[in-house]
Amino acid sequence: MTGIRLAAPAPGWSIDADVVVVGSGVAGLTCALRCTAAGLRTVVVTKARLDDGSTRWAQGGIAAALGDGDTPQQHLDDTLVAGAGLCDEEAVRTLVTEGPDAVRRLIETGAHFDTDPDSGAIQLTREGGHHRRRIAHAGGDATGAEISRALVEAVRVRAVEFVENALVLDLLVDADGHTAGVTLHVMGEGQHDGVGAVNAPAVVLATGGMGQVFAATTNPAVSTGDGVALALRAGAEVSDLEFVQFHPTVLFLGEGAEGQQPLVSEAVRGEGAHLVDADGVRFMLGQHELAELAPRDIVAKAIMRRMQEQGAAHMYLDGRHFGADMWEHRFPTILAACRAHGIDPVTEPVPVAPAAHYASGGVRTDLHGRTTVPGLYACGEVACTGVHGANRLASNSLLEGLVFAERIAEAVTSAGTRAPGTPTEPATVLPLVAPEARHGIQQTMSRGAGVLRSARSLGDAADALEAVQLGARHDAAGPGKSAEPGVDSWETTNLLCVSRVLVAAARERAETRGCHWREDHADRDDAQWQRHLVVRLTDDHRLVVRRTDTAAFPPVPQDRPKEQHQ
Repeated sequence: MTGIRLAAPAPGWSIDADVVVVGSGVAGLTCALRCTAAGLRTVVVTKARLDDGSTRWAQGGIAAALGDGDTPQQHLDDTLVAGAGLCDEEAVRTLVTEGPDAVRRLIETGAHFDTDPDSGAIQLTREGGHHRRRIAHAGGDATGAEISRALVEAVRVRAVEFVENALVLDLLVDADGHTAGVTLHVMGEGQHDGVGAVNAPAVVLATGGMGQVFAATTNPAVSTGDGVALALRAGAEVSDLEFVQFHPTVLFLGEGAEGQQPLVSEAVRGEGAHLVDADGVRFMLGQHELAELAPRDIVAKAIMRRMQEQGAAHMYLDGRHFGADMWEHRFPTILAACRAHGIDPVTEPVPVAPAAHYASGGVRTDLHGRTTVPGLYACGEVACTGVHGANRLASNSLLEGLVFAERIAEAVTSAGTRAPGTPTEPATVLPLVAPEARHGIQQTMSRGAGVLRSARSLGDAADALEAVQLGARHDAAGPGKSAEPGVDSWETTNLLCVSRVLVAAARERAETRGCHWREDHADRDDAQWQRHLVVRLTDDHRLVVRRTDTAAFPPVPQDRPKEQHQ
């Protein structure tokens, strides 16, 4: 069993619980509420404040077959098409079948979606890849903020225990290989501070994404891949990490812009905005039957091709025909963001370009959120349930968080309570990466593993990342030279870990599929590559890559095909 930990002081305090949920987005808080309702002592640990995760930034909405004439089967069909042959159909069927009732329960929890003023029915819109209007939204374009508000309020009302401003470091595992809790570092003063532990036999990872791996992303600063890195160090498998979705329409703030970038929701195109080049030509016509509403990978690639053809740094999204009233009432958040940067969508086209947005892969789970480490569960963006395949269908992410969080709560409850075991000492301590390396890692990933990839670009990225890894080992071997333990170095170490996995998988997959675009292998190759790449980390920090025909896995031991070391 792999056991690697970050360099950190011994825990100075501890909390005992039945289950610890790491993350406070839609997945984490939904799971925590269901576990608490089942009578389990539940502790939520979150890296910033309860409402500071990625959920609150979601603009478009949540997809579910709620409208007249729509069915789960139609939602399934659209999801499978977007996933480019790699969705786990059983996982998708679970999502679309259980999704409508999960949304209704979210409404019962207190979330208010936009409704028709006459009928009172939930207003639904379309986004890319959907053949029907099935996207429920709130506050026009502030759906995530409303969902986050409702769940945070419910957590407070139900007195769920939580620890804010806490970076989770490592998984605690007992002698039987079962989870025993987590260690964490609380930043700032409060009831707890410094390094501590939550002792629990069930650990749920709901830590969100890893967009900060890239120089430009729609993700908040907290999205540094901590959950995936922690799971790898604990011996869990990850899958499909090469499939990072680049949102096609992110507000272009100038060449070299870094960090979190403002999103221009796909719902803007769903309501009829057009993608045009500098000459006003709608270049998506003829590219796909849905034109601007094609799946995100197709739109992102079309934008990049047009940018390359014209030597342009961005394209434009034209919604001038909406008029001021629609912009102000349907898309107030986007309108404000654009105007804050000197752009008025009412009177001019909005400059847009793709940026890192969503990780379709993550910690490998079965249909109840169970990972390959007993007692460790994962849901939301940190997980790979098999739902998204090679490319997430727009607005399926919030639904996935809801549905699989509820399934995890059921699995944890049915497993019964048990006392956490005594944690064993991990096999090795991971050399920490100096915070100064963070910018270089992000630049390396954007250049070599961004929207456009090739064997050469990925090879260069792998070499650069390996140099950072070797540098950390060298520094750790010298007295007094290794990076100091702390939030910045722990985050940078996590970024390096997930970057290495992403690049290793992207190098291995010699085809173009979904949101993985290889310039040197331009075609989809089902004969060789209609399968998943599963990665684990060895005690000596090597990555082991294997292929499998299924994304999710049965909760029983399997024979492993031949593995490849990276």
